[in-house]
Amino acid sequence: MDSFLGLLRIRVKRGVNLAVRDLGSSDPYVVITMGNQKLKTRVVKKNCNPVWNEELTLSITDLNVPINLTVFDKDTFTVDDKMGEAGIDIQPYIASLKMGLQNLPKGCVVSRVQPSQNNCLADESCIVWDDGKLLQDMVLRLRNVESGEVMIQIEWIDVPGCRGLKTEASNKS
Repeated sequence: MDSFLGLLRIRVKRGVNLAVRDLGSSDPYVVITMGNQKLKTRVVKKNCNPVWNEELTLSITDLNVPINLTVFDKDTFTVDDKMGEAGIDIQPYIASLKMGLQNLPKGCVVSRVQPSQNNCLADESCIVWDDGKLLQDMVLRLRNVESGEVMIQIEWIDVPGCRGLKTEASNKS
């Protein structure tokens, strides 16, 4: 447990305007990978605007290991088609967590992350205080595909007995 920092819950909400890979539609699902961890959502049949609303949880041991999201089209008789990919940049979120904030009003925006060449954001992403925890909603623009975005939300989960994140408040004491 010494190297274990905590858990990152990724809520895969929905896809928007995903690429067509079958006759007029697709059967999309999402795969999230980090190091040797690989998590999948269920397949949504014949839908280029799927709603998954699924929670996938990664064990975090190194904050610098990239987290990748890939959308695939499920095929019955052939290899599943790739429908685009995006990186999930958690560094701004981790920086906000490390501030050690407490007792903020519900909905208080702690930080705003702008789309740039260095991230896959399609729109501004806000890190928000919500009932005692920080959440970040992201709209990720898929790369290496003609169209598509995936909406996700990330949340850090502290686990008793693990190393956890060092906050600025704990560094000062």
